[in-house]
Amino acid sequence: MELKATLSKKFKDFTLEADIAVRADRCGVFGPSGSGKSTLMNLLAGLQRPDHGRIELAGRVLFDAAARIDLPPEERRIGVVFQHSHLFPHLNVRKNLFYGWQRTRASERWLDPESLIQVLDLGHLLTRGVASLSGGERQRVALARTVLSCPRLILMDEPLTGLDEALKYQIIPYLKKVFSEFDIPLLFISHSMQEMRLLTEEVLVFERGRVRESLPAEALARQQLGTGSRGYANLITLRDPRPQGDLWSYRWGGLEFIATDSGNSGDNLFELGAKDITLFKRHPEATSARNLIACRVESLFGEGNRVGVELSCPGGRLVSQIVPDSVRQLELREGTGVTAVIKASALRRLY
Repeated sequence: MELKATLSKKFKDFTLEADIAVRADRCGVFGPSGSGKSTLMNLLAGLQRPDHGRIELAGRVLFDAAARIDLPPEERRIGVVFQHSHLFPHLNVRKNLFYGWQRTRASERWLDPESLIQVLDLGHLLTRGVASLSGGERQRVALARTVLSCPRLILMDEPLTGLDEALKYQIIPYLKKVFSEFDIPLLFISHSMQEMRLLTEEVLVFERGRVRESLPAEALARQQLGTGSRGYANLITLRDPRPQGDLWSYRWGGLEFIATDSGNSGDNLFELGAKDITLFKRHPEATSARNLIACRVESLFGEGNRVGVELSCPGGRLVSQIVPDSVRQLELREGTGVTAVIKASALRRLY
């Protein structure tokens, strides 16, 4: 994706002044409510008109105030998925899905509808009325309807907000699969750090109507070390669950990882809080924790009274959060060997 936009839009008590240049195919727009995220989406999609500026997508000018170019939404080939699905209540699922497809010129249709229906597991829902769908099913239908319009870019505006966590993590794998298999550029708008990390590569951070910075999603997450009650969370993929007494044993690279939650036979994504990884200078003689992993310190980062310790482990990378006194007592520096101790109950399966 190559999206360039310089936009200005003034409201009664808010002004957006955005200058963006996006090349990543999965880009996030992150910031608190009222920072200008949804306004940016409306301007890009043609739902609102900028006061000044220019929008260019893949070399095509969509808007240029000076040149008096302002393509209507239907000509921009930008699909939008909103927080609320906005399905047509008088149409069944199939007719909702093909609404955009039928209005797209045959020369611009580039995907196979049946493949998309299979990826999003919608085949058994096609004859259903939309009023009978669950929240997650409605969002999958809304996404499929947008994708079937064969857009050059999809904007998703807080599509997971309002869903409970279990439902959110049911939908995220579908989203990842669609954007991976059909290679559609995505601009994903959210105030959730977890969603940014799972669905985007680069992130535009908005603050008071302006882009404060652009950086990789992982770098943004590490900036948040120690903020809020949860702090930084490791996202790790564990495989091949096997029962081990009352617990479950997983494979993490060449290591065994013990967790309390069961999983499926494929990949299982777990969240592990950086605060839940305790570091020992030597291998402890006895502990109630089930996971003891020999690691090497890769780097130290953070500021104030919270320090992030990036660890290189046989299964991959982990980040532990400790305080400066612990850094000094353990004599931690790049290359120091430590043992990471993790309780089985500290791992939370997302999907």
